[in-house]
Amino acid sequence: MIGRLQGTLVEKQAPDIVLDVNGVGYEVQMPLTSFYELPELDQQALIYTHFVVREDAQLLYGFISKQERALFRLLIKANGVGPKLALTILSGMTSAEFVGCVERDDIATLVKLPGVGKKTAERLLVEMRDKLKSLLDASTAGGNEFKLQSNFTPEPVANTAEEDAIAALLALGYKPAQASRAVSAVMTEGMDSETLIKAALKSML
Repeated sequence: MIGRLQGTLVEKQAPDIVLDVNGVGYEVQMPLTSFYELPELDQQALIYTHFVVREDAQLLYGFISKQERALFRLLIKANGVGPKLALTILSGMTSAEFVGCVERDDIATLVKLPGVGKKTAERLLVEMRDKLKSLLDASTAGGNEFKLQSNFTPEPVANTAEEDAIAALLALGYKPAQASRAVSAVMTEGMDSETLIKAALKSML
């Protein structure tokens, strides 16, 4: 089991990164809420990981905090939720926002995420309620507030910001037309790709 990685961030194309650890490049998929918190390329990064072994692939998922990884692990235990859908959920909203949805029984917000139908949202609310209580209690006892901070520094603007944003949304399960409309609706001159992705996701909730 690979529990965490620390190394140099050598590639960064949402939602995927490559982390160079002592000469070995680890490909890692991250929810965008964690992706936003990463440093610049060629800087050191520490991420907490969850390793998934399938018949056709071995996949690493990365998170900026242990709390977000813990929520991911709870999500993939829920009926009908696999790693890809869990990644999409945690990309569309922060951990704190997801907890808020569960506390408020907010089905309407959850069903706006790709792959989350009404039945899946209802199951999530029921199954996650008690699990989240245990997670929140453990987080409080450990002195850690269960929320994701937003202190990322946008990268310099690239000419491919729009294409990068659309590609990231497609990777999360949004349909091409939906992704293109969302990006076009929020894009303004000078926006970098990370800010654009974040704004597009927020506009669809």
